[in-house]
Amino acid sequence: MTLSDEVIMTDSGNDSESGSVNNAFLAATTAMDANATNASGASSPASSSGIVPTLSATGRLAKLLAREQELIKTLEQLTQDIAALEKTPEDETKEENAEGEEEGDDLEEFEAPEWCVPIKANVMTYDWDSLASECQFDVILMDPPWQLATHAPTRGVAIAYQQLPDICIEELPVPKLSSNGFIFIWVINNKYARAFDLMRKWGYSYVDDITWVKQTVNRRMAKGHGYYLQHAKETCLVGKKGEDPPNCRHSIGSDVIFSERRGQSQKPEELYELIEELVPNGRYLEIFGRKNNLRDYWVTVGNEL
Repeated sequence: MTLSDEVIMTDSGNDSESGSVNNAFLAATTAMDANATNASGASSPASSSGIVPTLSATGRLAKLLAREQELIKTLEQLTQDIAALEKTPEDETKEENAEGEEEGDDLEEFEAPEWCVPIKANVMTYDWDSLASECQFDVILMDPPWQLATHAPTRGVAIAYQQLPDICIEELPVPKLSSNGFIFIWVINNKYARAFDLMRKWGYSYVDDITWVKQTVNRRMAKGHGYYLQHAKETCLVGKKGEDPPNCRHSIGSDVIFSERRGQSQKPEELYELIEELVPNGRYLEIFGRKNNLRDYWVTVGNEL
């Protein structure tokens, strides 16, 4: 019989008063027996009763639970990183649209400028001959819905339109709409050569280009996805045919625009101001236009007006 057994037998007649003492004494004896076991390697009554192994198992369980939480957090982070890497430009475009809606870009509340001339029509079936017979334009601006090699359009592409094959864009009767003047064509990276071909076909010669460096609301560079490099700019090619339009001015503005990225496919207002400075009081036409690009004294043709 051990010392602890004697104490328990002696105090068995008064459990209510001695219970706590017995427990404290038993814990102390258990600790001493455990120390003795660690020192000599011999087993003790406490260890043989399973108390120490139970405490050790509890500690290991706590460590395993903590490790599980760490692994869950790591897995969540890896999932987010994989989702970011797999995010397509189309997903980013959807996010931009959502941001525009949160910022109050509600087309239902849109009010067109008083002196703009919007023409809601499909550019492929519109009666361009009638328009050409009424007016010859000094400047034509367009942001074609270029068809990409993949199905995931990138920033700046007019995805709200059905993407058009190059042959469809080529068939636009641009030569009928202007005999003298400028053309401004927004172009994406893999369509530069095609845009130059279109210029030549329509009778224009390349004379310049404009780079729009996109910025965030914090005036930082707004980068987007690209195949090799991240894209933070868009390019507008400038062509000219015939004589200078009336009142045409030279060496104005800048060929670089630093401007905040706004609504979906919404181009910087600075470009319109530059065109109006280049050809004051001119006759301006925008093809593939949208509500957010309507402007006073411009004729705008598009199916989203």
